[in-house]
Amino acid sequence: MQNTPILPPSMLGILGGGQLGRMFTVAAKTMGYRVTVLDPDPNAPAAEFADRHLCAAFDDEAALNELAECAAVTTEFENVNADAMRFLARHTNVSPSGDCVAIAQNRIQEKAWIRKAGLQTAPYQAVCKLEDISDKSTEYLPGILKTATLGYDGKGQIRVKTLGELKAAFAAHGGVDCVLEKMVDLRGEISVIVCRLNSGSVQTFDPAENIHENGILAYSIVPARLPQDIQQQARQMAQRLADELDYVGVLAVEMFVVGDTNELVVNEIAPRPHNSGHHTIDACAASQFQQQVRIMCNLPPADTRLLSACCMANILGDVWQEDGGEPDWLPLQNDGASFLHLYGKKAARKGRKMGHFVTLAHDADSAFAKSADLHGKL
Repeated sequence: MQNTPILPPSMLGILGGGQLGRMFTVAAKTMGYRVTVLDPDPNAPAAEFADRHLCAAFDDEAALNELAECAAVTTEFENVNADAMRFLARHTNVSPSGDCVAIAQNRIQEKAWIRKAGLQTAPYQAVCKLEDISDKSTEYLPGILKTATLGYDGKGQIRVKTLGELKAAFAAHGGVDCVLEKMVDLRGEISVIVCRLNSGSVQTFDPAENIHENGILAYSIVPARLPQDIQQQARQMAQRLADELDYVGVLAVEMFVVGDTNELVVNEIAPRPHNSGHHTIDACAASQFQQQVRIMCNLPPADTRLLSACCMANILGDVWQEDGGEPDWLPLQNDGASFLHLYGKKAARKGRKMGHFVTLAHDADSAFAKSADLHGKL
């Protein structure tokens, strides 16, 4: 495919029309591009802003042929059909590659690639059949048994302490391929967003410090409250992994901060913009979605400078009233340093990401405290 810049008003395509696709579409439209969204949901949030909505399955041949007419195509989530991306790559610019997406879809492959890059993961064992569970498995207990595919926001994960619990968890997962991951001395979680066109054109955003509640990201604090050398190491590790994958696009690398020495251990990757990077819309020189547009159009990544300390807070369906009534947005909207983003989803459900807001402040602690206070008023 072409390596020359793709300029407005070219048509760009995206597989997936959820909130990430919506924010991508807004960024692309603002930059002068047109957008086609492929998503089977007739109420896909991105469709509200897109020029065209192909309402079809992600492996629908006719829809893929239409999407292939776009000047370039990307994706908003990793569970899209990797073969569909490989098909599109025969006809147009596609980033990230179907091969990279396939690696991110499978925890076993993902961890192997992380180690191939010379980076550390938590100790783990692949569990693909009952016979894989043996006395050797006790080395990884207590641990978490995670399905190798289709796990997100804490889904597909069961904590286990004994071999008996491990066997029961494997059965509860339906006997599908799993990874048994040893529990580590977790002191925190961070993520780094890498924006890579090629080996000579790479930028990383400042690491975000992530706080989860019930397995779902609740807050991302930037800059992370860690020593500068640890933050720099995180950026270097994320770039190293992107280079090993020869990755083209926006890549999120999630890491554990382990023990008294703040050792960094790579947890997982996401081959797309990430929830922990939403603050970039309001607090950085360029957003992760602008970067996604630029790279798929063969343009170098833009400036990733953090302009203000901030905290991003997720808004889940839990804060909607039982009759569907909206939360009280007034305290948040009255705050001149906080910025609300709603995703246009029709139905609020517990645990469903309905929106987020970003609070700016002079320092990370103040941003987090104010963000938590405002969230408590919703």
